[in-house]
Amino acid sequence: MRFDLVDLQLFVAVAETRSITNGAVKVHLALASASERIKGLEEALGVALLTRGRRGVELTPAGESLLDHARVVLHNVEAMRGDLLAFARGAKATVRFLANTSGLSEYLPKALAAFLAAHPHISIDVEERESAEIARAIVIGSVDLGLAAEHALADNIERMPFSEDRLVLVAGRDDELANRRQVDFSEVVRRDFVGLISSIALHTHISGHAARLGARLRFRARLNSFDAIGQMVAAGIGIGVMPEVAAKRCARSMKINVIKIRDSWANRKLVICARSFRALPKPAQQLAEHLRKCAPR
Repeated sequence: MRFDLVDLQLFVAVAETRSITNGAVKVHLALASASERIKGLEEALGVALLTRGRRGVELTPAGESLLDHARVVLHNVEAMRGDLLAFARGAKATVRFLANTSGLSEYLPKALAAFLAAHPHISIDVEERESAEIARAIVIGSVDLGLAAEHALADNIERMPFSEDRLVLVAGRDDELANRRQVDFSEVVRRDFVGLISSIALHTHISGHAARLGARLRFRARLNSFDAIGQMVAAGIGIGVMPEVAAKRCARSMKINVIKIRDSWANRKLVICARSFRALPKPAQQLAEHLRKCAPR
């Protein structure tokens, strides 16, 4: 069984474009060379990877399996290249990490700062994503670790408990909801809201649940932090949805009340997740263990 990284890069490109011609262009190969490489892959593996048709190609079940493995191999090669380049620059490793909105804003800053202070030769690339996107990235191997809502994870993703992450409603103290202890989201879905800007993952999550109720949330203002939302809500501009930990923090200094949302989707558990913790590079294993130890739960 002999094939190289160029073969894998070509196969991924063909799979993503559903075309050998376009895949060849994407990896800068001549069409004849690309066709020979795909044929060589199939012969080396002893199985058909593509079904060819007039409109392009489709992956066979074996092709789908190879695509998953090829993405993991190419990701690991890129990680290796990045780590070795980092050696030349004086740093030693980079952990690729995705987190959802509440994890990134409320839990991670102090935890990551403590980890980086204790490990001066490790860097962390952190990006915000919705939990479902984090799950997909973990499965295809494009990131090392994630911090996501457990309900979004497939069974084949390993996870460690991190914290409860309940979403709650916040309302000004003069609002008609101020004295309520809990509400159904359907009761408030047509009210004026103050929310996060649309590029932030939690906005997509909340708006999606409103859409399932047949409503489109009406935003008076969209901001980029929970503190800013709290100030607008306190001023009576609208109501908002945010993680309970952020809402209680804001309520200590702002004139807002925290109200439980009864809907099941508002009760979330945050978990640290990976495709396989044992297979992670050592720096990523160290970060996962650090987060496990400092988890608020």
